[in-house]
Amino acid sequence: MRSELQWNKQGSALLLAAVALVCGQVQGKEVSVSSPDGKLTVIVSDEHGTPDYRVQYAGKEIMPAARLGLVLRDGPELGEGYTIAASRTADKDETWQQPWGERRLVRDHHRELLVELARGGKTPRKFALRLRVFDDGLGFRYEVPRQRGVEQVEISDERTEFRFADSAKARAWWIPARYWRSYEALYQKTALHDAPHVETPFTVRLASGVHLALHEAALTNYASMTLNQRREGVFKADLTPWSDGSKVKLRAPFNTPWRTVQVAPDAAGLLNSDLILNLNEPNKLGDVSWVKPGKYVGIWWGMHLWQKTWASGDKHGATTAEVKRYMDFAAKYGFTGVLAEGWNVGWDGDWPDNGEKFKFSQPYPDFDMAAVAAYGRSKGVKLIGHHETSGAVSHYASQMGAAYDYARANNIDTIKTGYVADNERIKRIDANGQVRYEWHDGQFMAAEYLRSVTEAAKRHIAIDTHEPIKDTGLRRTYPNWLSREGARGQEYNAWGYPPNPPEHTAILPYTRMLSGPFDYTPGIFNLEPNGKGHENRVRSTLAKELSLYVVLYSPVQMAADLIENYEARPDAFQFIADVPTDWEQSRALAGEVGEYVVMARQQRGGADWYLGALTNERARDVQFKLDFLDPQRRYQAQIYRDGAAANWETAPYDLVIEQREVRASDVLALHLAAGGGAAIRFKVLD
Repeated sequence: MRSELQWNKQGSALLLAAVALVCGQVQGKEVSVSSPDGKLTVIVSDEHGTPDYRVQYAGKEIMPAARLGLVLRDGPELGEGYTIAASRTADKDETWQQPWGERRLVRDHHRELLVELARGGKTPRKFALRLRVFDDGLGFRYEVPRQRGVEQVEISDERTEFRFADSAKARAWWIPARYWRSYEALYQKTALHDAPHVETPFTVRLASGVHLALHEAALTNYASMTLNQRREGVFKADLTPWSDGSKVKLRAPFNTPWRTVQVAPDAAGLLNSDLILNLNEPNKLGDVSWVKPGKYVGIWWGMHLWQKTWASGDKHGATTAEVKRYMDFAAKYGFTGVLAEGWNVGWDGDWPDNGEKFKFSQPYPDFDMAAVAAYGRSKGVKLIGHHETSGAVSHYASQMGAAYDYARANNIDTIKTGYVADNERIKRIDANGQVRYEWHDGQFMAAEYLRSVTEAAKRHIAIDTHEPIKDTGLRRTYPNWLSREGARGQEYNAWGYPPNPPEHTAILPYTRMLSGPFDYTPGIFNLEPNGKGHENRVRSTLAKELSLYVVLYSPVQMAADLIENYEARPDAFQFIADVPTDWEQSRALAGEVGEYVVMARQQRGGADWYLGALTNERARDVQFKLDFLDPQRRYQAQIYRDGAAANWETAPYDLVIEQREVRASDVLALHLAAGGGAAIRFKVLD
């Protein structure tokens, strides 16, 4: 990776100044930069013999001084004993356009501080810290130039710390780091000091009510950052290792990913942040008009209910006849795709442990790919390919090019990839033919996931990654990376223990969703698919399932239930048929982490707005202004809401569908049942 850092002609003088600082001839130095609105300030200091930073918001310190630096194996530490040699600032204010997304136009308005750090001695060393401060948060990264003794680099540790003010009174929402099932743990709400080793995004509410979310942006050729609480209120970066124990292997010059802190005065403010996207590089793919958001149905839920199988046999799900039946349904309701899991050879036997049996260009005998492709063309519906690797990534890599060529030849322009394998069980074959087992989010897999995306882009194919590495905003740089999993999805309601509680979807917007789109697979209409009283069921009302299409953003949304369940409730299904997946703008109106959320989005290329509201286990009444609507227009509010008796446990199907005329000056009140929600289309009347 090429560093942006440019050292000026006074480099020698700067190093001499650094030596003077080390020798104590000059007092400690600090430099700072503030957000465009002046509310957020970051101060970098070398006063304590090593670089540190602290953060102030609205005149109060929210993050006290925390350490910075990198540790190199068989080389010098970048941090300890370094001083500020020079600094410079810059301003940027531009608006860029997303090809698809939560909003079409994104404003990148920030102030930047580049801090050059140096150490004297027999072998002088230097590196830099680049900070960008926005109204909605900050990002910083390390930039290391090539220099004597720093060429081929192995990073053994990252010193970066995040320290919280008044930590004893802070609350946190988190999942454990390096969980066996790749981010698929239930979120916990605890006192901050009870959050041990956590994944990011990691969301914290300070006693003042200020909300922070820690994450990273632009993770490419580097290890994923987790956070380890070493002392109360102090979290240290903990990089996911390679199988040999090293963390990161690089050649200088290089930049690290951005370490990010989103900051908002309240919970809803976090949802309106574009920080992660703004810290990623612009689109590298050129014309991406071939990347198409849309809705799909699929042969998927039946397997999770054990009614169908991925494997061949009497209950095989992905047959030619069944896929055609789903294509008929998709065409009828204007859906663009049909997902077929289990179409290809390799699923027979214990497929999670037999990844090297998969063939990605060879269908089962009862699945006629050519016939399916031709039928899809006649209906205007495309097959969404599915490639399950079971973590055998070297095996997948050996077939990847041919597999993508095969997909493209058969009218497939979106592929859902899967990496079902326990964490630390990604199977890599090294250059010597030796088997190595890696983490899903180590440096090797960060590059491997990205390689699948770039190889797909060469064939104009989009990727939806399941069992992924976490999202860090790379969809801006590679817009064919449409969506991904990376959290507990709908399938846990079919067989997981425990199933997702009602609070789960009230936590996700403020945690996982801060990183990017999530293919949650919403829209289950048979909420008790295993029978009444069964532990495994969907712990939502029907209205809440509809609300998920607005609240949980993805440019490719699945109507996840069996199609016969939609045909049985055409009144409720109308909302799913209507709701788009690409937006002109989005606005979080209200909410609290784990309690409730109200989200409004405007259809891209249209004037209609859609709103989703949902709550946790507690019923509540919410009201909000409709001032996001155009004040010059009238709208018909098509409302799908919980009925008076609705309750996720006792009356999940109690749904009221009604219409009323509204304007931007109106205030709308809704009752959300326990585990319930509401979905609204605001259709323009004039």
